[in-house]
Amino acid sequence: MSNIKICDLFDLNETIAGEYLSRYEYPWEALKGISEFIMELGETLDEDVYYRRGENIWIARSATVAPTAALNGPLIIDEGAQIRHCAFIRGSAIVGKNSVVGNSTELKNVILFNNVEAPHYNYVGDSILGFHAHMGAGSITSNIKADRKNIVVKDGDNAIETGLRKIGAMLGDYAEIGCNAVLNPGSIVGAHSNVYPTTMIKGIVPENSIVKNTGEIVEKN
Repeated sequence: MSNIKICDLFDLNETIAGEYLSRYEYPWEALKGISEFIMELGETLDEDVYYRRGENIWIARSATVAPTAALNGPLIIDEGAQIRHCAFIRGSAIVGKNSVVGNSTELKNVILFNNVEAPHYNYVGDSILGFHAHMGAGSITSNIKADRKNIVVKDGDNAIETGLRKIGAMLGDYAEIGCNAVLNPGSIVGAHSNVYPTTMIKGIVPENSIVKNTGEIVEKN
């Protein structure tokens, strides 16, 4: 199998959700329980570090949240994170330390590891973005198939039935997604891999790879 397991994609020390993710083998298995985990974890957070806003929203006191941002719970915004002008967090989201959620970016049912950047016009739904993953302006995670059927993750000749209708993308640590790229439902981009701008991908991109505009995948030198 390709590098598609949680242990292959992510450094679990770089997220407040590390213990939660360690319960699972494949990252999409964690999507169903994000909301419940946030509500459990939120109640245990240090009130000197985090304050509670509204129902099931916990924000680090060192985070910056623009007054024009829309926040819905369950939600944890970790230390040093920036939630910028007109960001829209629909709920069931963890925004990691020093991460950026930018202008007109929408989040829903996601875990952003520490130092993630989704800074301009991004849609990130039913997805997990690893440490230092970056989404270029306008890049999106498409999370549901046109036929509304359950998503199957295909790895060569192997097909893994996920049992889920909605899966966006799983981006390994340091994955770099170019501007206006589209990540089709169930896409997995390995750690330290790059996707060229305006590229459409589906399936699995191995770690340390480059996806070119032609769809060609080459190994990094």
